[in-house]
Amino acid sequence: MADAADTSAGALFRQRDYMLYWCSRAAASLGVQIQAVALAWQMYDVARRTMDVPAATLQVGLIGAATFLPLFFLALPAGEMADRRDRKAILIFCYLGEAATGAALLASVMLDIASAPLLLAIAVAFGTSRAFFSPANTAMGPMLVPRSLLPRAIAWSSLAWQTAAVAGPAVAGLLIALSLEYAYGTAIGLYLFALAVLPFIRTPTKPATTLAGSRWTLIRQGLVYVWRQKIVFGAISLDLFAVLLGAATALLPAFARDVLHVGSEGYGWLRAAPGIGAAVIALYLARDPISRHAGPIMFWGVAVFALATIAFGLSQNYWLSLAMLAILGGADMLSVYIRQTLVQLVTPDVMRGRVAAVSTLFISASNELGEFRGGVAAWLIGPKAAVVFGGVAALVVTGLWAKMFPDLRKADRLD
Repeated sequence: MADAADTSAGALFRQRDYMLYWCSRAAASLGVQIQAVALAWQMYDVARRTMDVPAATLQVGLIGAATFLPLFFLALPAGEMADRRDRKAILIFCYLGEAATGAALLASVMLDIASAPLLLAIAVAFGTSRAFFSPANTAMGPMLVPRSLLPRAIAWSSLAWQTAAVAGPAVAGLLIALSLEYAYGTAIGLYLFALAVLPFIRTPTKPATTLAGSRWTLIRQGLVYVWRQKIVFGAISLDLFAVLLGAATALLPAFARDVLHVGSEGYGWLRAAPGIGAAVIALYLARDPISRHAGPIMFWGVAVFALATIAFGLSQNYWLSLAMLAILGGADMLSVYIRQTLVQLVTPDVMRGRVAAVSTLFISASNELGEFRGGVAAWLIGPKAAVVFGGVAALVVTGLWAKMFPDLRKADRLD
């Protein structure tokens, strides 16, 4: 490994095993994005054959609920497993599971058997794989770099995800315009590439400490640790409620098709816009990580996310909508980076899998249940009003959390 005092980007690039991990993560993240965009479009298309716009949007929102369901039951046991077992081996099995869900979606198109219940069942299977993936993936990354490089490594890991969030929806939109088969086939290929890279990582990825106690005792220890570490709890719960209330992803098919009238290619760019903003911020942070005033910057990031969400909901112009989505994506990236860095720095390796599981549960609740909330709200009050309401609620949550968690608000250094 590089000298612990060397925190440059070059020092990170010399970490062979971390770069292999990064390439695997980037490929899989791109596959996830392409598959998610294609699945949402397929569900909306299937639903619109027999339903009106609000009801069809609700069906897309149900994908989020179906994905979250296994995460709710499995995330905490998965975190305990990540603190006991070889984290690389867990990722290999997870990539196999994701490739299997992609193959099932491909078969649904080729055999013309797609239906809302079938697509929701596949989403449940995908959520099962992600429940085990997220704790192992989050806990494995810090094992591959010196502690001094951790903030920069987190920024580059975020960049991998956000690059996928930019390229994935845009590529998916183009592939969907050709056929859903191309979209799902591409996702499968990316999962298999990510899988093929992992065996070349030589650093031991099984936790060095042997944990004593039953599975439920270890899970309880993880929950107690998160609760007592108010900076950790405040950071991940802020993300939970802000994104749960402000998420608009599930409503983008309706905005593309029936509000802005831009079709599948326009939908792809709408899905890519938050990733574009996030990638810009992630690239900046990878080059110049935040070192001071972390807490205030995180809260301002969440506030800007909420305001941009409101502006997107009110917009009638496609280009303005793209701009607002890019801004909210960049603001969200800023807060996510600070949250992830704070949590990783204060958490010992022996607890990382379980803390990551709690974080995954919160994040998935915000993302997947946020999509479900958006779908239900759109069904009741329409897509535009649902987005505006969510943005206002996220802004209120930001103010409440700034008052409830003063230590988080005052957090300063990220080192």
